[in-house]
Amino acid sequence: MSTSTRKIAVITGASSGIGAVYADRFARRGYDLVLVARRADRLQSLAATISAAHGVSVETLVADLATDDGQASVAQVLATNPAVSVLVNNAGIARLAPIGGSALQDSLSQIALNITAMTRLTHAVLPGLKARNEGLIINISSALALHSLPISAVYSGTKAFVLSFSRGLQQELADSAVKVQVVLPAATATEVWDQSGVPLSALNPDTVMPTEAMVDAAMTALDQGESITLPAVADAGAIERFESARAALFADTQTGKVAPRLLPA
Repeated sequence: MSTSTRKIAVITGASSGIGAVYADRFARRGYDLVLVARRADRLQSLAATISAAHGVSVETLVADLATDDGQASVAQVLATNPAVSVLVNNAGIARLAPIGGSALQDSLSQIALNITAMTRLTHAVLPGLKARNEGLIINISSALALHSLPISAVYSGTKAFVLSFSRGLQQELADSAVKVQVVLPAATATEVWDQSGVPLSALNPDTVMPTEAMVDAAMTALDQGESITLPAVADAGAIERFESARAALFADTQTGKVAPRLLPA
């Protein structure tokens, strides 16, 4: 990877869907790009399109982030290129089925990509961002981080990790100029559904958001200073009430005493 004279945005899962739209949007903002995904042909096609449209440098890095080798290759770029200013942790998969009828590998692959890769890449990029006291990490979670279905125990668990991880990181960096946004899309029209076990055609079309609309909403929220973004939620007060209730419930745990309702009769 070359060292850019402009700031670089590194985007994982960039060959299609949400990642590809983020790539276009950061290029519009003048960032050079490093696009990461498994599919070399799609990456190269997207890189050529974006470079021609926006006049930025676009490099591609073919890596399977569900593997140790793939994670290591991307982590090396993040840790050593001082031009990296943005990391979009977008790569992820969904395997929507009851655990009782699923292969163990389906669960482990979701954990490897949705949790381990995001955590490792954040570890790699963070020291440089902190040293330069600037930068941005965007973590793509899901509305299912807030809710579990009979078919989403593992997927919801991984996305709840992304949300909690991001909240903690936001607190850790609160006194710095390094920003963290976590985005919780609801159903979005991407290829993730193709291998999920639930085809996109099975969903009510009225509940599915176009990919570009989702990313544009998340970018608007970023510009407005949101740290936790639910692009489909119209009532910002509902998000604030949820966060307040969550904080109050945690505070209620800090008594050191058994709740009276649970004392022996």
